[in-house]
Amino acid sequence: MIKVVGVRFRTAGKIYFFDPANFDIKKNDNVIVETARGIEFGTVVGDIKEVEDDKVIQPLKPVIRIATAKDKEQEASNKIKEKEALKICAEKIQKHNLEMKLIDAEYTFDNNKVLFYFTADGRIDFRELVKDLAAVFKTRIELRQIGVRDETKILGGIGICGRPLCCHTHLSEFVPVSIKMAKEQNLSLNPTKISGVCGRLMCCLKHEEETYEELNRKLPNVGDYVTTEDGLKGEVQSVNVLRQLVKVIVDINDEKEIQEYRVDQLRFKKRHKKEKVELSKEELKELEKLEKE
Repeated sequence: MIKVVGVRFRTAGKIYFFDPANFDIKKNDNVIVETARGIEFGTVVGDIKEVEDDKVIQPLKPVIRIATAKDKEQEASNKIKEKEALKICAEKIQKHNLEMKLIDAEYTFDNNKVLFYFTADGRIDFRELVKDLAAVFKTRIELRQIGVRDETKILGGIGICGRPLCCHTHLSEFVPVSIKMAKEQNLSLNPTKISGVCGRLMCCLKHEEETYEELNRKLPNVGDYVTTEDGLKGEVQSVNVLRQLVKVIVDINDEKEIQEYRVDQLRFKKRHKKEKVELSKEELKELEKLEKE
């Protein structure tokens, strides 16, 4: 076992482990650490804990120090400089007439490097832009192309639920989301209904996936034939997953009626395969664009 402390550098960013050394570090403390990008200012996400040796990449870099008042002033100053850098970079992009959308600028804590994040439809030749920026900022410049999901994570926004976006508030990493999850939750497969602000499938489809899978396993499929507790046989018309209710078309006195039953009032073969999603080629192509790899 090895002692570690988790540090985050951005809101809802990935958590990295560091050696707490001999510091008495607590949750929400600000610390100065060394990363692959240089010296960084981060926020501790939890108290010191022990983890298995194979859970961390060795050797573990130690925390340099708990952030002082001067360090916090430096970080605040960097945030102001980032806004100015963003403005200057946008002007340079326009000057060079480059087809790229600038998203964010970020200084390393020691001002050893300035990173600019952007999106673009294809590859961009930004060599002249880098030269221009280096002449202005007198430091190392890095331009990093990101995807639409990363763009949304950085910028944030409000989802169709009316709440701040999951990726911007608490999701440290993107999880794979598929059309199967939307089908499992009996959601409309209309791309406009199940895609998020980024234009990809909504991350929240993953949140309740395990619950829906477990509940669906206890239910028959639509179209299956079941036997009710009072001896009637019929075809399943619809199911209510959350309430575990099933509507069945049964024959009563030679007339078809729709009756609702609790799942424990029915006998049927447990489902072993999912329903096929019947969609047109155009719909499938549109939905495939939304899937997260």
